[in-house]
Amino acid sequence: MDKELLAMLVCPLCKGKLKYDREAQELRCHYDGLAYPIRDGIPVMLPEEARQMDVDEKLPASPGRTGEA
Repeated sequence: MDKELLAMLVCPLCKGKLKYDREAQELRCHYDGLAYPIRDGIPVMLPEEARQMDVDEKLPASPGRTGEA
């Protein structure tokens, strides 16, 4: 994904920053809990095409967080 394009893209709902997940080929908005797909190198920025992230995905990773309760 082109870094310049990524820097310009924002969530279409809240206008917040998106986090690029290279492995999943998604742009994630942690505020709205939506993951926008990237298909054939093109971000699909339509809320109806976005995947709802689960609770664990919404929480930011921290050094002390192991994922176990």
